[in-house]
Amino acid sequence: MRIDGFPWSSATTSTALLLYRLRRTPARFLAARDVLPIVHELVGDPSQHVRAALSANIMGLPSDLGDDEAVKDLLDLVMILLKDEFPDVRLNLIAKLADVSSVMGVKRLSDELMPTIVHLAEDKNWRVRLAIIEHIPLLAKQLGREIFEEDLKLSTLCIKWLIDNVWSIREAAIMNLKSLAEVFGTDWAKQNIVPQVCRTVFAGKCELLLFRLNRSCQ
Repeated sequence: MRIDGFPWSSATTSTALLLYRLRRTPARFLAARDVLPIVHELVGDPSQHVRAALSANIMGLPSDLGDDEAVKDLLDLVMILLKDEFPDVRLNLIAKLADVSSVMGVKRLSDELMPTIVHLAEDKNWRVRLAIIEHIPLLAKQLGREIFEEDLKLSTLCIKWLIDNVWSIREAAIMNLKSLAEVFGTDWAKQNIVPQVCRTVFAGKCELLLFRLNRSCQ
């Protein structure tokens, strides 16, 4: 059986099926005290494939739990999964970042999720870095200009990605800057993006960068 595009072992299939059924159970039949212990156990499962199955399906649960305290507990588990040593666990959750951030709210998104996002943005696995870059414009919209600008580390990374060793990361970084300019406006881009890009180019760190930027804007 396949769910969410994963090949499953028997343990992984059981995990996915359990979450699949929980997500489709009417909220009135769900009790947080019954669901959360199961999820707690799965987060610490020794099988990386079980944890990957969990991370691919876990964000279907918060809207069903109803209880704010239960949702908070569940999001704490999400934060643990985002730091999992197995790349696919992190990737599955990054793919659901829109759901995670919408449930967390702006304050918790800024205070708790963004430090983890910044850490993942420098992940040794280039697929994780790429997935983070692709979600930056969405996070920018949800955080707003003021909060986004306060995170200097994130702003620095948006430029640093332009000189990443992986071609796909460099290309995604250019599209990310273009999207940020669309989110925050031309004046913001002129003040916050252009000077940093120019410094990077004049420092000789980014061959053909201007050509790529011009091409992406056409």
